[in-house]
Amino acid sequence: MTTIEDVIVRGISDSRGDETIEVDIYTKNGFGRAAAPSGASIGGFEVRALPIPEAISKAKENVLPRLIGQDATVQKDIDALLHELDGTENFSNIGGNVAVAISMAVAKAAASSLGRPLYRHLGLGQNLPYPLGNVIGGGAHAIGGTDIQEFLVLPIGARSMTDAVFANSLVHKKVKLLLNKRKIRCGKGDEGAWAPKISNDEALSIISEAIGEVSDYLGFKIRVAVDVAATELWNGSSYIYSDVHRSRDDQIQYIEELIDQYKLYYVEDPLQEQDFEGFAKITSNTRCLICGDDLFVTNARRINQGIEMGAANSVLIKPNQIGTLTDTHNAINTAKSNGYVCVMSHRSGETTDETIAHLAVAFGTPIIKTGIVGGERTAKLNELIRIEELGENMAELV
Repeated sequence: MTTIEDVIVRGISDSRGDETIEVDIYTKNGFGRAAAPSGASIGGFEVRALPIPEAISKAKENVLPRLIGQDATVQKDIDALLHELDGTENFSNIGGNVAVAISMAVAKAAASSLGRPLYRHLGLGQNLPYPLGNVIGGGAHAIGGTDIQEFLVLPIGARSMTDAVFANSLVHKKVKLLLNKRKIRCGKGDEGAWAPKISNDEALSIISEAIGEVSDYLGFKIRVAVDVAATELWNGSSYIYSDVHRSRDDQIQYIEELIDQYKLYYVEDPLQEQDFEGFAKITSNTRCLICGDDLFVTNARRINQGIEMGAANSVLIKPNQIGTLTDTHNAINTAKSNGYVCVMSHRSGETTDETIAHLAVAFGTPIIKTGIVGGERTAKLNELIRIEELGENMAELV
């Protein structure tokens, strides 16, 4: 039986020690549990997350009773009900954090009831994604570190999930050794990346050196990527770096120079979240993956706007930005049907919920951004290693 019989909502701790929402869904033959993550650099067009006490109170009063008796296998109906109960465009009534936890928990309960892995319940299993891992960080994730928020690595030459996961881990370790060699002390940021007080160019130089050594050792290519998180740098008229202020045109030139100099494979949010035209300029001038996060916020309408303007060629996918799995799937379909590369993503405030690992496989996103170290990050990576044992192969990346 797949009818929902009981729903429990609670507050739990995320990786920053902040409270977040967790939901349990019970059917007669199944069980699903999911938790809502949270971001530090939050796009202005994301759905709204409510404070946890308010979110739990509203869920218990207005949402949970309406879920009892619903069929957990009809995901579209469940997600439509959440929209109906909320009545706003951004889940500001019941909370996007409540909505996404319920939506994911329902899918997991349905899969459990049917005796299937979640990714096979939601899709056909469309190959394993390559892990995009944060190695050096700053910005909103590590105040006092680099201006650019994330310096990442992508093991595009790996031919197994295990090789890919441990390639990123080796780069992470090698970077620490190189920092020690230079007598640069540092801690870690929210996502487990090293957070040294160095310049952006120093970070790119160190990570490039580490990648070169690890690639030679493993025998396959690893590429450099960055998440600029430019909205966090934008003051309304210029981009504020620790050593310089850059105009919009200066920022575009700067990003293009970084792409050329360091052979960047992927650049996320190089400009602030409303500059579709600027994104289009960078995209037209480079073969690099230009990914919109704050620009698109997993919203099919904004993705369509970007497609019409030629802004970006890649979309970051964060289910909690849009609130439900149905809306997430719609965003992915919109992007993929227009040739955009989709990247499933964690948030800086995470839990050990492994759902996005299954979503990446089910929905066919060839890249997953989920950190390198830390239990809340490795939960996703280890789940992908387990999925690989079920016969799934790595996706194709050029």
